[in-house]
Amino acid sequence: MAPRTILCFGDSNTHGTLAMRHMGDRRRLARAERWPSVMGAALGPDWEVIAEGHPGRTTVFEDPIEGEHKSGLRTLPALLETHRPIDLVLLMLGTNDLKARFGLTAFDIALGVQRLALDVRRSDSGPDGAPPQVMLVAPVKAVEAGCLAPIFTGCAETSAALPAHLSQIATAHGFGFADANAVARVDPVDGIHLSAESHAAIGAHLAQAVTDFMP
Repeated sequence: MAPRTILCFGDSNTHGTLAMRHMGDRRRLARAERWPSVMGAALGPDWEVIAEGHPGRTTVFEDPIEGEHKSGLRTLPALLETHRPIDLVLLMLGTNDLKARFGLTAFDIALGVQRLALDVRRSDSGPDGAPPQVMLVAPVKAVEAGCLAPIFTGCAETSAALPAHLSQIATAHGFGFADANAVARVDPVDGIHLSAESHAAIGAHLAQAVTDFMP
């Protein structure tokens, strides 16, 4: 039997970006240390894990400063077709929607995630032309720190409210749900990105969540 496929659709914390010491710092974890790779190793050869992490990616919003291409809504349809058949799509987005330039509530950010999840469900990119399964992953709560603080002004309160909204959406629509906050915290250097230790913890946590959701 061919391996089942997971598409990890996320932002810089799926890409493996390390905490930024200054603007333009583009250091990245080694591939094996990023949470999709850790998850894949834990799941074993019965699963193929595809990491599609784009730094700066939002849920559905075009970024007026960083570019229209940052919208997950623009990118997702092509990736669903590129990687089909896909058994499961993991959506871990919402952190970049916290940027002060967007002025969004946690509920609006969650609705952006819901829009993407419902687009996956309406697609034919799963096995035999069916839609893939979907799991929402609440991103690690952000804080204002370091060089990114001016961009993410006011992010902490909104970020803290996001997991509950995502959990409710997952329940309402029958999506899987996992909360990265159960095992990880942001790196205090920039308040947004994750250490290798957090990637390892998230990878193990999500491997178990996937096993429970897709036995």
